[in-house]
Amino acid sequence: MNNTLKLCAIILTLVTLGSSNVKAQEANPLEGKWDMVIQQDGAALPSWLEIKHSGLSTLVGYFVYANGSARPISEVKENEGAFSFSIPPQWEDADTDLEFEGKMKGDNLEGTLIYTDGKTYNWTATPAPKLAYTDNPKWGKPIQLFNGQDLKGWKPSGEKNQWIVEDGVLKSPESGSNLITEEKFEDFKLHVEFKVPPGSNSGIYLRGRYEVQITDDHGSEPSNVLFGGVYGFLTPNEMAANPASDWQTYDITLIGRRVTIVANGKTIISEQNIPGITGGALDSNEGEPGAFMIQGDHGPISFRKFVVTPRAK
Repeated sequence: MNNTLKLCAIILTLVTLGSSNVKAQEANPLEGKWDMVIQQDGAALPSWLEIKHSGLSTLVGYFVYANGSARPISEVKENEGAFSFSIPPQWEDADTDLEFEGKMKGDNLEGTLIYTDGKTYNWTATPAPKLAYTDNPKWGKPIQLFNGQDLKGWKPSGEKNQWIVEDGVLKSPESGSNLITEEKFEDFKLHVEFKVPPGSNSGIYLRGRYEVQITDDHGSEPSNVLFGGVYGFLTPNEMAANPASDWQTYDITLIGRRVTIVANGKTIISEQNIPGITGGALDSNEGEPGAFMIQGDHGPISFRKFVVTPRAK
């Protein structure tokens, strides 16, 4: 092959590769993160969906239901303006898949879910907001959300209110309702001091949407569903849990989607973006301020400090 033919072959190869890369990069209106609401048995269930490219043409993703962790979607199939995907059961007491169908409606999505019980439910989804990050934030005055005396400023999520205050400690001695602040916040620093009994499981929902796990995991390998993880999304760089029944601390900074978690004096997650809401969220309205929620439906938990410092505007 002479030099001219070699040059032509090289150019053709580069053009082909470039075309493939362009194809892989082409925007699909389905791609992105979506804040969902599933209408199920009279309840509006906060959920979340991500759709993205894998390679040249395959669409994959993640889905968060009203409970559980982020579930991988192996393929999102498109057909004449509609799309569909299925997900195996996670915490559902069934052996059938969740079957989704959807379509674009303007800038939003809508569709149906065939749940594991065979019933069909409607859902809608809007594009998740980007949530701006603020460099060098100024902070306001610390607010003691727990006054050490009573439940003023808090409300239970259900009819059973098992929460008590004893000797200056906020306690949930048994599983029951979650506990929610009446006040809502945007960006903040949070300092909490807590004690988790052996084998127990709790968590703190930031803005009522992003759960930071509190679990008895001393000596375990780090995981996004264990102590210090943002449930199902962000894994700590080490397991910083103290032995069960020791008092422990979290110092959490959340600005926009960017979170830093310091557990027992160790930075275990540093300025990582939280992709979307976690299972059990109060709502999926990510662009709005939100309350703090303490999980009380998975086991006993105690707090002696719950202090928030809002970002000053």
